Amino acid sequence: MADSSGDWCTIESDPGVFTSLIESFGVKNVELTELWSFDDDSLMTLTAPIDGVDNAAVHGLIFLFKWQRQSSSATASLEGRGTPLTGDAVPDGLFFAQQTVQNACATQAILSVLFNARDAIVAQEGAESKDQEDDNGRRLVLGQTLSNFKEFTCHFPPDLRGEAIGSSDEIRTAHNSFGRSEDAFLSDPTKPKRIATDDDDVFHFIAYVPHENGCVYELDGLQQGPIQVGECKKDEADKDQWIKVARDAIQARLSNYSPTEIKFNLMAIVQDRRTYLNERLNALAAIGVEENDPAMVQIQSELHAEEEKRAQWALENARRHHNYLPFCVELLRSLAGSGKMDGLMNKAKTRAAEKRQRQQKS
Repeated sequence: MADSSGDWCTIESDPGVFTSLIESFGVKNVELTELWSFDDDSLMTLTAPIDGVDNAAVHGLIFLFKWQRQSSSATASLEGRGTPLTGDAVPDGLFFAQQTVQNACATQAILSVLFNARDAIVAQEGAESKDQEDDNGRRLVLGQTLSNFKEFTCHFPPDLRGEAIGSSDEIRTAHNSFGRSEDAFLSDPTKPKRIATDDDDVFHFIAYVPHENGCVYELDGLQQGPIQVGECKKDEADKDQWIKVARDAIQARLSNYSPTEIKFNLMAIVQDRRTYLNERLNALAAIGVEENDPAMVQIQSELHAEEEKRAQWALENARRHHNYLPFCVELLRSLAGSGKMDGLMNKAKTRAAEKRQRQQKS
């Protein structure tokens, strides 16, 4: 859950933040994208994002929701689902870790998807993975840091895996680098950390992943084990079938909330769009399509848009890292010293009172 911890900060649920986080681990060929709708057409755009590409990789889903006391039992109310698997009941090769530290749920959900990605390229110590092995970007490249961690914890039980995540300096440092600097500025180290109460909004991240056994699993670090939410047939004509199974499980969770509740977020860990755009560009060039052909121009335009998106993510992350509070404090001090503070405060109070009056009349 995301409430308070001395070691792990809360981070924003944002595709730019999460993509930059996993890239800081050395992961390649993936990015996160937000899903705004559950309809079949929206899901299909994950695996068939552009003309000529119908098998883009979708490694898993990350779901953020407002935690409530009945959240742990909400899935159990669904017929035939909801029982966490433990011991020998956990499928071979399915990575699951219990959450043992607070505020780590975002990174833990992401790691749950990365460590369960199909055909992921695991780096060997002292050797670099070759680009030609990644199937034009469809295979996730795990990177040295996470490859070492996965190998180190492969035989650990779920609780020890959670402890290993919580005590990993590399993972914790990368996670905390996306926290806001002003959080530390505002906190008083001499006072005990505030613990969230039932009146606070506390949010939690979980993951949904497919497994080679044909089942789809919910990976919630607050549970004792993974939860099977459904099965999907291996149908080449319906490559995103597992996503529809996960969608049904998420919708079942949503049914436990008030219809007016909107504080949810759903993201997919997918193939980096630039990989299949470049693949499509090369395929067209290979058959002699000219650079000024509308199809080539369209793909080049989309590639440019992707680079601009990455640049915007970098800018936003830099702003997240920057601590603006010293500037704000100095500005207030200067206004007070120049005698302008009282006048500005009175104007602000007047505008606030006028706004309240307009709202009451409406």
